[in-house]
Amino acid sequence: MRTEPFDVAMIGHFAKDRIVFEDTSRAASGGAVYYGSIALARLGYRVAVITRLHEEDFPLLDELRKAGIEVFAKEAVETSGMENIYFTKNRDKRVCKPLGFAGAFAEDEIPDVEAKTFLVIPILAGEVDLSLLRKLSKKARIALDAQGFVRFAEGEEVVFRDWPEKEEGLSLVDILKVDDTEAEVLTGVDDPRKAASILASYGPREIVLTHKGGVLVHVEGQFYEAPFRPREIHGRTGRGDTCFATYVAKRLSTDVKQASRYAAAVTSLKMEVPGPFNGTAKNVEALLQE
Repeated sequence: MRTEPFDVAMIGHFAKDRIVFEDTSRAASGGAVYYGSIALARLGYRVAVITRLHEEDFPLLDELRKAGIEVFAKEAVETSGMENIYFTKNRDKRVCKPLGFAGAFAEDEIPDVEAKTFLVIPILAGEVDLSLLRKLSKKARIALDAQGFVRFAEGEEVVFRDWPEKEEGLSLVDILKVDDTEAEVLTGVDDPRKAASILASYGPREIVLTHKGGVLVHVEGQFYEAPFRPREIHGRTGRGDTCFATYVAKRLSTDVKQASRYAAAVTSLKMEVPGPFNGTAKNVEALLQE
């Protein structure tokens, strides 16, 4: 029986994605819980995943269990998924289309687990509501990805809209992750540093902003930057998920600057191959020494 709390307990939909690049298409497991949890497990962290998906897809979770992740899954009418379409070799230009949605998490579906941090990382708006955030915030610190609060499925399209409850929602958050698009949607400002400062005014102590070049972190009026340095890019999908999960876990033991550098290094290695991070802590340390 587990006596110590998990380092990180992740809440979000596991996904069945489709990756389309030029004339090729392939199915792939996905979702922030997938990319984030496997990265952390391979780095030696104690991780739990709380998720929803169709029962016939439960065998897909075996990959997580084999990595040492404890999985709590609830049955849903369908499994969430996204089609990520890349039209050129520029992997930062893509179109996302929804393939399914596993529905909202009910409060009574959340297991009574102890964790140092709850990492709330939905794929689309509607997975996690304000009531559940309030409940989780009373148990441990909250790290939250804004993606699942500003990204909406409308027919065959994914659209971005402001989070109507952001004032109260962000007041419950300790560490907030956005990319440059999400930051602008939430603030109306296209300058990443100004947007981060505005987001911090809502309450989060740390703002983690990912972009194609790396990660920018805002803490107490100070900015910290760390670049992504992949030798080549074959695994763009899951970039921000990997970076945020790694940053959150690393902050359990080190300062903002070191956590930013470490997260950028892990993400750089992840981007070199399709799928989740498949390296080791030694690989990360070696890259940091270069």
